[in-house]
Amino acid sequence: MDFALNEIQAMLADSIEKFIVNDYAFEARQKYAGSELGYSKDVWQTFAELGWTAVPFSEDDGGFDGGPVEMMVVMERLGRGLVVEPYLANVVLTGGILKRAASAAQKTDWLQSMIAGEMQTAVAFVERQARYEISNVSTTAAKDGDAWVINGAKGYVLNGDNAELLIIPARTSGDQNDHDGITLFGVAANSDGVSIRGYETVDGLRAAEISLQNASVSAGRVIGEIGEGYGALAGAISDATLAISAEAVGIMTALTETTIEYTKSRVQFGVPISSFQALQHRMVEMYTACEQSRSLMMWAAMTIADDANNDSEQSARAIHSLKYQIGIAGTRVGEEAVQIHGGMGVTWDLDVAHYFKRLTAINILFGNADWHLDQLATTSD
Repeated sequence: MDFALNEIQAMLADSIEKFIVNDYAFEARQKYAGSELGYSKDVWQTFAELGWTAVPFSEDDGGFDGGPVEMMVVMERLGRGLVVEPYLANVVLTGGILKRAASAAQKTDWLQSMIAGEMQTAVAFVERQARYEISNVSTTAAKDGDAWVINGAKGYVLNGDNAELLIIPARTSGDQNDHDGITLFGVAANSDGVSIRGYETVDGLRAAEISLQNASVSAGRVIGEIGEGYGALAGAISDATLAISAEAVGIMTALTETTIEYTKSRVQFGVPISSFQALQHRMVEMYTACEQSRSLMMWAAMTIADDANNDSEQSARAIHSLKYQIGIAGTRVGEEAVQIHGGMGVTWDLDVAHYFKRLTAINILFGNADWHLDQLATTSD
């Protein structure tokens, strides 16, 4: 199996790495995260102008025909930079649904506007009772003439308080846990009956709680077929799980490199602490965890790339295996980095603490390690 990036992928990786080094220092990241929006509009527009927001979409949809490997390349580099711009919420989640299920008109109005950096979007799929089961949908949509009336509540909606377009999965038929009967709706965030409460997350991003009370949506805002939205939603969540796993690999790599450099300059008992054999062993374990995670990430990306519909059992096993590894290895690397840095490892002014916070959030996003291990155990060989 060839793990080498091709010329286009290598150029993409190089362009993002140069941007992070030259234009996205940790101090700038902190300023953007602390702003009212929680990110920089100018930086987001730069992403669009450089074509990064178009990577995973077909040429017909205004993209560059990228796939899981290209998305892996992007997200690993964004992870190293601890980027707060809403790439996951817009490109991976919303884009993942729209490219699978949206009509031509919806792609023109919504997808291409998002790719151009002109529209902020969010997918509101988390419900309080569901835990990690995305088919557990209690939000309902009932037909009312030519429109649909939606009632329900959604939590932890990434980019929800900045979004102009909300994609809402709602149940139009079936029981609460059925895969069938889920319909996707594109709801304007300023619609009557939509209430949004935004907040900052522990890892410095933005999210929202959303309540829908008799929110009316026209038939033209139904994404895909009535009752058949689960496939597009599950596909987008699979994309997003791979994406944040790649982001985590970038974060773990940055933490390992930062920790190694710190031990070379930190002097105790008259010598750099990098000379202490006990710490050398621990840093080797950090490096090993990174490389194991990277190898599994590459295997998962190529497995999914070979599965055009992302619905094979092998793809599911790859995602569950990867997310379990990321949860276990990410926690280990983060804890070691903080401990080796000592008390300063948890201070606000040091990037190590913020990397660890993001790893902690990634561990529970789209299913924690224990949940993915359970899912892996239930799939057959």
